[in-house]
Order: sequence, then C-alpha cells, then structure tokens
Amino acid sequence: MFDAVKMLRAANPQRYLPQNSAEYPRSQFGTRLLQIAQLIKANVGLEIAFADVGGWDTHVNQGSSTGQLAQRLDDFSRSIAALVTDLGDKMDDVVILTMSEFGRMAKENGNRGTDHGHAGALFVIGGHVKGGKVHGKWPGLEQEQLYEGRDLALTTDFRSVFAEIVQDHLGARALDRIFPGFAASPRDFLGIT
Repeated sequence: MFDAVKMLRAANPQRYLPQNSAEYPRSQFGTRLLQIAQLIKANVGLEIAFADVGGWDTHVNQGSSTGQLAQRLDDFSRSIAALVTDLGDKMDDVVILTMSEFGRMAKENGNRGTDHGHAGALFVIGGHVKGGKVHGKWPGLEQEQLYEGRDLALTTDFRSVFAEIVQDHLGARALDRIFPGFAASPRDFLGIT
C-alpha cells in the first residue's frame, strides 16, 4: 500500500498535462477521466478503473437537443473523447465500458421527462473492440414490443457484456467467481472483442 501511495504522489496530479490536444471538460466526470489517464500513463499497474457520473434522473423537463439530458450527454461524450484522445496509442490496450444502473421509459411522462425504465444501452470503446455498429438485438418501440407496455425490452444481460470483456481483454477464465450466480458463457457473448 505504501508503495502504491508513493507511485501516486510521484505522478503529481497537479502537473499532469493531457497529450494530443485533449481537452477534458471541467466537470467531475472529466476530472475523473483525466486522473485515470494519468494513472494509465504513469504505468502504476492499473488494470481496472471506475468513474461514475450522476445527473441522469430526468423526471422533469428532460429536453431534447437542449436541456438537462443534452448537457449530461455533452459532458459524457466530451469527457470520453478527451480520454481517448489523450491516451492515443495506449487505447490499443484500454477498453472503456459504460453502463447505466437503470434505463429510462420509452415515452415522455406528464412532466416532460422520463421515468426509470427497464433496459438501457452500454457503450464499449477501444482496445480490440469491434466497434462502429450496434451489437445485440433491437426489440423495437411498438407498444407490443415494449416491456410492460412502457419500457425498452431487455435483450442482453449486462453481465454477458462484462464477462466477454473480462475474458477477452483481461484474460480471466473463472467467470463464475467474478459473476457469482450468473452462468457466463462464451456462446452468449455478442462478439464485441
């Protein structure tokens, strides 16, 4: 532990300068991703990092191309773009996996927002990700295709996506120990990596 603290102090967060003209937003999420980039470049042995971003509860006045959802998505996308730009060639060995703990309703509520929903989307970027397309099955937005008539239907368990990344990118094989109670199987993987 003491060695890890020494390494982090030596990295000196106040002196870190992003590379490749990367500009991180001056938000909590942008700052967290900047710190992760710094740790990756400091070669401290970082294998997994986590950064959360709040503000997705858009029950009232969600907006569309402007408004609170647009602002959250702007910060989210600019922060990730800055990380990818900053890391440059190091992105060959980095996978960014995003998820939400809950989805949003498929339709607007009476307060011009959306309530908690059943399913959501995950974004996977970097490494040897087979990107540029949507993996999985699109359930549709017709009334009869929605879960309980209001939410996007769940078609993929997020643990399958995580398991594929953990196995293919990190080389883990004991998926049952990493995901207790979930039968992670390569036959359920989406071919993301």
